[in-house]
This record gives sequence, C-alpha cells and structure tokens, in this order.
Amino acid sequence: MDPLSTTVTRESIAIDIHLPPGGPLSGMAADVRAGLTKPFKELSPRYFYDERGSELFEAITALPEYYPTRAERAILEDHAAGICARAENPTTLIELGSGSASKTRVLLDAMHDAGCLQAYAPVDISEQITRATAGAVAGEYGITVHGLVCDYERDLERIPLAGPRVIAFLGGTIGNFEPAQRASFLARVANLLGPEDHFLLGTDLVKDRQTLEAAYNDSSGVTAAFNKNVLTVLNRELGADFDLGAFEHVAFWDHENLWVDIRLRSLARQVVDISGLGMTVAFDRGEEMRTEISTKFAREGLGGIYAEAGLEMVEWWTDPDELFALSLARPTS
Repeated sequence: MDPLSTTVTRESIAIDIHLPPGGPLSGMAADVRAGLTKPFKELSPRYFYDERGSELFEAITALPEYYPTRAERAILEDHAAGICARAENPTTLIELGSGSASKTRVLLDAMHDAGCLQAYAPVDISEQITRATAGAVAGEYGITVHGLVCDYERDLERIPLAGPRVIAFLGGTIGNFEPAQRASFLARVANLLGPEDHFLLGTDLVKDRQTLEAAYNDSSGVTAAFNKNVLTVLNRELGADFDLGAFEHVAFWDHENLWVDIRLRSLARQVVDISGLGMTVAFDRGEEMRTEISTKFAREGLGGIYAEAGLEMVEWWTDPDELFALSLARPTS
C-alpha cells in the first residue's frame, strides 16, 4: 500500500482511500493550464462535480428532456434478473462511479434473490458518499462491502474483492471519454477481468438530433447552470475571475464524431486572470471552449470497440424506446 493510502475497517465494511495529498482537485492546476493554452481551449469535465455541481446534475437527471437516467433505470428494472443470470450469478458487484448506488440496488436485489450476492465494492472520488453508500448497502443486504475512494480512471487497478465479479460502469459516463482515453480504459478493464468475470456498461445510443440536443439544452436552464458551474469551481480553487454572465452554454450534435459537443461561448472580448496559475487567458467574442463531450453508440460500433480492447459482447439490453443500452462483456477467450 502506498504512503498516501489508508484503510478503515469496521465489521463487514472496509474503506480504502487512495487520494493524493491535495485531494480530488490536486491535478486541477496542471489540467487547467494545459487545457486553456491549447489553440482550441478546453476544460476537463471532472471539475464539474463540486457540491453545487453534483446537486445540479441530480436535478438534470429529473428533467423531462433528459432521458438517459430514466431509460437506464427501466432497463435495470426489466432485466436485472437476466443480467445476473447471463453473468453466471456473480458473487461480487464492483461499481465505478458509484455515488449513492440508487440504481444499482436493482441489480443488488437481483443478485440477492438469486442467492449469489456476497460482496459489493463502491468506487467513487467522494469519501463522504462512499462511506454513506457502504454503510447503507452493508446494512440493507448483510454483505461485505469494500469501498474504494479514488479517481477510478487513475486507480482502476486497485479495485478490490475476488470474483466471480461484475464490474459495472453505468450512467453513460464512458461517453465523456475521448476515443483514445476510452480505448485505454477499456483495455485496462479487460486486463482486470478473470475468466469468470464480466463488465456491465451503460451507453447512450445514437438517435435523432432533436432528442439529443434537447437533452443538453433543457428549457429551464439547469444544464446551462451546470456547465457554467465549472467556472465557479475555477474561481474558487484557482483564484480566477471568470464572469459567468459573460459566457453562454452551447450544446450541439456532432454527427461526424457521434457525440454531443458541450461548450461555453464567450459573449465579449475579454481577458480572464487566473491568479493561482499566474496566468491570464484571452477570449475573443464568440470564442468557444469545450467542457465536455457525450459520445453516443450503436450496437455494432460498440462491439468493435470492445473487440479492440480485448472484450467480447455477450448480451445487449435496451429500454422499450431504444434510447439507452446496457451491454455485458467478458474478456476475449
């Protein structure tokens, strides 16, 4: 165990903490400097999720225009037993980006009903949420819970517990990865899986432009507030002086890349001071910087992505409207 790691154990609950000395935001300065000095500016979406950002995202998931959360939950409710059976009744569920595990309880219920559930591992960057989730799940199901507080992309190889396992990555978060980043991540997942293990992935699907763009441009402006909140985080953490009113939210479907492109557009020619980095950043009127992408998938395309990573798809489930999909994969034999 490295010197920055700690393990806290209580009865059937263990929490491993693998955070750098500066905490979850320790890499922000380098990320922001790199992103804002590119010819086309960009910010990492990982900095959306301070307390306010998390609250705004929860509000987004309840919006009428934002279908992914409802569609994924519907798939889990309709097919949890089938997922459990197709994964050959795994004893352990590991969830990347677990949060409160609200949707995952449907899968835990199915594993419990099948008599195979023995352990759960929530993996999240928030120590508070991970502790709360671990305590709740251990109490509800009477199982071993081994939480991991970390950046799950950086610390993927630290995931705990023996199998047979299902590693679940839900919510369509894989769509926020750049293609090369996604390929590397999935290859690392494949290397972690034993012959009895499976990978359960949530993916948003390619569909008409109107539905896609509405999901990221809601009429009540919650998504715009969520997008601009990253500037609030930079102001607070790096001593920046971004004027949120001087930027507008932009989100559009890029058919060539098969992703929704989310940006902030400068409404005026302006110079932003970031005192914590000792730098200033100039924006032209109308200049845009990317804050996130959300890639959409089709079954055939995802099968090819899996194959390149050393995985093979063994099952595919969608909601009745075919808006979203869960797919189950295993390592290529």
